[in-house]
Amino acid sequence: MSDLDWVPQSCTLPTEERPLRVAEWDALFAERLTALSRPQPLRLRLDLADGPSVEDRVRDLVEREGGCCSFFTFTITPGQERIHLDISVDAAHETVLEAIAARTGFAGEPR
Repeated sequence: MSDLDWVPQSCTLPTEERPLRVAEWDALFAERLTALSRPQPLRLRLDLADGPSVEDRVRDLVEREGGCCSFFTFTITPGQERIHLDISVDAAHETVLEAIAARTGFAGEPR
């Protein structure tokens, strides 16, 4: 997915900043994602490998994302060596959740 057509109109992040934000998410996925599941149709669970400043990085990114895309609900649950990041949306934004899952490039096998 190279273009950002999946970003909904309700996102208030300026258009020119969107590729930068997507790149931040992509980097987090590439560096830290160890598992991805979809426990409910409108919720993704990302398991991220913990490390120095990872939780702070996730919290900062989630706070900024929630500020421009109010349809997201994020829940961060720190654990031993893992951070669980749950991302929920309403039914109108299910395609955004699907796009996020696709962007992770995660095939469902542990890394």
